[in-house]
Amino acid sequence: MSSARPHRPHRLPLVGVLRLGRPSDIWFKPALSVVAAIAPPNLTLLALGRLDLAMYTMAGALCALYGHNRPYATRARALAWVVLGMLGGLAAALLTASLTTDAVVLVTVGALLAAVQKAVCDATRVGPPGNVVLTFVSSAALFAPQTLGQIPGHLAPAAGAGVWAWLVGMAPGLLRPCGPERRATALALDAAAAYVDTRGSGDGHARTRAAAAAAVHAAWQSALATGARADHTRHALGRLLVRAEVALVAPADTDPERLRGWARALRGTGRVPRPDVPEAADADELLGVDAERAAPHPAWWRALGPLAPIAARTAIGCALAGYVSLALGVGRPYWAVVTAASLYQANVTLTWSRGVQRVVGNLLGVLVFAALVPLVHPHPVALVLCCVALNFGAEALMARNYWLGSVCVTPMALFVTEFTRTQDSAALIYDRVADTLLGALVGFAAAVAVTNRRAGDRLEHALTTAERARERAARLLAEPCPDPRVLEAARRSLAAALVELRATADAASGEWWQRALPQERVVLAEQSGHRTLAATVRHQGLGPVVELPSAPPGDDGESAKGPGPSARARTTEDIRP
Repeated sequence: MSSARPHRPHRLPLVGVLRLGRPSDIWFKPALSVVAAIAPPNLTLLALGRLDLAMYTMAGALCALYGHNRPYATRARALAWVVLGMLGGLAAALLTASLTTDAVVLVTVGALLAAVQKAVCDATRVGPPGNVVLTFVSSAALFAPQTLGQIPGHLAPAAGAGVWAWLVGMAPGLLRPCGPERRATALALDAAAAYVDTRGSGDGHARTRAAAAAAVHAAWQSALATGARADHTRHALGRLLVRAEVALVAPADTDPERLRGWARALRGTGRVPRPDVPEAADADELLGVDAERAAPHPAWWRALGPLAPIAARTAIGCALAGYVSLALGVGRPYWAVVTAASLYQANVTLTWSRGVQRVVGNLLGVLVFAALVPLVHPHPVALVLCCVALNFGAEALMARNYWLGSVCVTPMALFVTEFTRTQDSAALIYDRVADTLLGALVGFAAAVAVTNRRAGDRLEHALTTAERARERAARLLAEPCPDPRVLEAARRSLAAALVELRATADAASGEWWQRALPQERVVLAEQSGHRTLAATVRHQGLGPVVELPSAPPGDDGESAKGPGPSARARTTEDIRP
């Protein structure tokens, strides 16, 4: 049995790490938003002859990258907290820079800030782009010459640009207030259609089912995040999500093209489709609203404890990368700090993949910088426009693969240093290459050295939660007439527990130096949990009365070891400098 064998380190992947994926449905939204957020402040500074402040307006403007997958009600709060977090990190960095010029102290403070930013962003699930933009801003500010009297004048343009970024992020809601909810529902329908294509028994169907369940769960959360108002659009989206749930129960009796047709309609500008559903669907959808609102939502800071190993990796890796850069005399050690901070993902295997992507993207990016320097140096206008174009390119390409977006991020970060004065291009290129290699090597070494044994504890907790949720739902199903509201709440709890179980198992399977994982128990819990979910849907009159065949471990389209460790764990960060 798998539980009897030690959990050995996985082979580090190389094939596929640089493979390009499909762009996301909304790649253009952060790309256009960052252009709209950066261009006006920087062009204004250019007209005023104060490009030396552009670093600070860039800090605020980059907040426009966040929240594009969130409904506007929650996006407003998330963007406001991102702006405040950016200002807090920037203020701490500027204050430190004004009090000391000791490079060791500056690197230490930068590493501690990076660890705090990583932990908070992961706990709140803010991202993409996650913590790296905030770390880039605070680390660069630490090494900017500063006095106490200058701090208010530098925070002011950052705050003003942050407010502008908030307005840019919220502006699309005036034209399409339910756009994020529609897109989330479309993704759920497409994921359900992909599972229907397997007919519930094809190769890899267990993985496809887990992905579809996660997409449906996320879409319900998005649809219900707008608050208590029962508008027609939200009601229609709920009916579509009921159809997606029915498809997961009876894939053989569902037309995948119909699901995809609804998804295409949702991505358009027309009315939300209103499919024919059983009479129980409307009641189920309304009960689901009540169940979701009544469900306890633990405070985000409760997630900080399990993230302690990741925060420790970030602090130690960033500090060591900066110290090595200083010891070797590299001119900008904060680049090594940011490189190390950008690596840390949900587990060691994903951290390795991000390191390879980071190095490849940065090395190609310095070549792009070298090619653009002759065109940009003579003209401040060209410098501003080039930074705007590179920001757009980074967001347009990042969704394909991190290394491809880094090809644009790297020259943009290099040009930002030239807002105050023209730099020696050869020295910039040398520093960037050296700090990239040092940050990647030292950062990954820290990820291996600082073990995350809590990943196994989190998996055990997720397993226990899923098993208890399944038992509760099964007990209700055994009753002659269970309360519909209680049954619906149990179904939602079980669905959420299964989604969390799969994400936790993927993250734990990519960790090194931990006890053997209960992979067979995970597979059994997922199989029985999804069968119980199907039974609750049939009991509520939403799907056909069919029995789902039970399958022993290994017959679910996956081996008893479960999915591989690298590509499916939840990542909280997708980019940047």
